Amino acid sequence: MSENNIAHVAPSVAATPPFGVAETFASASGEAARAAVDFIEIDEILTLRRMIVRAPAPKGTVLFLHGFPETLSVWKEIATRLSRDYDVHAFDWPGYGQSSRPVLERFSYAPRAYAQVLKAYIERAAIDRENLVIYATDIAALPVLLLALDEPTIARQIIVGDFAPFDRPQYMWENLQNLKTEPTASPTRAYMNKTSDDILANVHRRGLSPAEQFDLPIDLQQDMARSWSLDGITSADAFADYYANFTRDQNVLEANLERLKTPVKLVWGEKDLYIKKEMGIEFAAKIGAKIDILPGIGHFPHLQNPEQTVEDIYTSFR
Repeated sequence: MSENNIAHVAPSVAATPPFGVAETFASASGEAARAAVDFIEIDEILTLRRMIVRAPAPKGTVLFLHGFPETLSVWKEIATRLSRDYDVHAFDWPGYGQSSRPVLERFSYAPRAYAQVLKAYIERAAIDRENLVIYATDIAALPVLLLALDEPTIARQIIVGDFAPFDRPQYMWENLQNLKTEPTASPTRAYMNKTSDDILANVHRRGLSPAEQFDLPIDLQQDMARSWSLDGITSADAFADYYANFTRDQNVLEANLERLKTPVKLVWGEKDLYIKKEMGIEFAAKIGAKIDILPGIGHFPHLQNPEQTVEDIYTSFR
């Protein structure tokens, strides 16, 4: 990835944001919040779709980073609530949403590659690191932490959760274990592509009782569905390529924990089926960080209980 290209919006990208170039919606204060959705070029290979919601007098900036099989649309409601006090950024990872999907020969989709995408975005968006909180879930968390090893001032705080920082297959759902190595990785990838409708409809429900299950907003469902496949690459393909490099990059993090100086907080769904809470408990203990285990919550705390996510952000700025 080139580190020298100047960032600019790329309106020629053949994709339509899920709610237009800009949308006005009510913030928690009752004021109108303006969400701008556009495209920003990272380098000659990658262009990211992003959303920015500006506060009237921002006290800081929040950057939200989604997981599989999400898009930036998962942050819309939370961004609305935070827009009274904070500028909010979110973008689609390469391979997701309407961001670029280069062939594997040009972009690896590995956690370390995503870390460089994140660094480039923060630089090109001219975000003030001293007043930045990064909230990263699922596949987004490891890239943020890898970046923090080399860039300890990347943010004032990082909030992560429901992910696999270490190579601990026993804490992972079987299908995720299977993606890490052959001969099980390829058939698991094929199965995920074959069952994409089921994944999109039920990934957020698994592990929860009927009373705890919840529905996704219609606009989010639509954005995830139309963004599953783009330019011949699906989000499952990007996910599988990430997992092909997962163990290597997990080991990099674990071997270098003494270099992790950025303040980190963990949030974890007690009922996370995909990555057991024991993974988070071990990670928190190793780095001396606080972990909040959320009762009755699954793998997607920000979708199941967005009020808690909003509170976590406010707390991080106190």
